[in-house]
Amino acid sequence: MVKNKNSKQADSFKDVEEALTKTEQFLESHLNVVIYAVIAIVVIILGVLGIQRFYVGPRNAEAQEQMFAAQDYFSENNFELAVNGDGVSLGFLDIIDNYGSTKAGKLARYYTGISYLHMGEFQMAVDNLKKFKTDDMLLAPLAKSALADAYVEMEDYSKAISAYNDALSTGKDEFSTPSIMLKLALAYEADGKKEKALETLKQLKSDYPNNSEALSVEKGIARLNQ
Repeated sequence: MVKNKNSKQADSFKDVEEALTKTEQFLESHLNVVIYAVIAIVVIILGVLGIQRFYVGPRNAEAQEQMFAAQDYFSENNFELAVNGDGVSLGFLDIIDNYGSTKAGKLARYYTGISYLHMGEFQMAVDNLKKFKTDDMLLAPLAKSALADAYVEMEDYSKAISAYNDALSTGKDEFSTPSIMLKLALAYEADGKKEKALETLKQLKSDYPNNSEALSVEKGIARLNQ
């Protein structure tokens, strides 16, 4: 039994040695390929880091600086100049055209959609807000909700309901969620889905009892219960 055990161990060591020998032979015969592969990976990594540091970062900073005037017009509710510029300073559309791939350029898309919403150009608002993408947990639901608002203005309640639900699934907070849920309930009601509207209002009252929309919620529940 001992002899068999020693024999098996010897065979195992032999197998390991053969495997190592084959690996060494492979590396020796493909050494140049391995080296070139490692160099290529290093070059790619350095290239990405270089692009981020020397191109993307400065471009984003430039875009933010160029967007200040448009943001000022936006804060003053001068949405026409915010979107199109004043002939001297760039508007949000110019920022999108020139810096669309930067963070500031992507944010300009959101500002543009909201501006068109305020200007009553609802299809333009939809077109821009649908193109806006963000990972920001606060901004994402606001953008989806604004998209839904545009659909409501166009009386496309089915798409509005879908967009409001998307907003709620994107993220919830004490600030925006009660308002979105109230608007969702109103969209359900406008679409003839009173039971869904009532269910949404009751959930809003239960989940956010001290929300700023409490009075509107109570009125809505009373109206739908009649």
